[in-house]
Amino acid sequence: MATDASPPSKGDPGNAPEAGAGTRPGTPTTEAYVAVQESEEFAELRHRYRSFAFPLTVAFIAWYLLYVLLSNYAGGFMGTKLFGNINVAFVFGVAQFATTFLIAWLYARYAAAKLDPKAEAIKSRMEADA
Repeated sequence: MATDASPPSKGDPGNAPEAGAGTRPGTPTTEAYVAVQESEEFAELRHRYRSFAFPLTVAFIAWYLLYVLLSNYAGGFMGTKLFGNINVAFVFGVAQFATTFLIAWLYARYAAAKLDPKAEAIKSRMEADA
């Protein structure tokens, strides 16, 4: 059975919902969420996220589609042996994995430096105002 309420924290009776209460004490109102969503600070946070995530997503999809298209329509090129039994298709395939991990690592660094501090500041302010 699923519920919409989150479980109370152990040892924190202030987080437990009271019987018959619809919200927990200290929960921001809908108006508070709307106000934050419309704030300049939140718009900047969204802009920072999108300016990083969207270009990398488009670049990775283009890189992946290039790999797929070359595999389908340039079999001779992809079958070119580079050394031993290693061909261009194998190198491109391994590069797909390497690119995935590189993007994840870059995003983790970017989020820790640029996104998380601003998001934490917004969250702390909302919790303090509630």
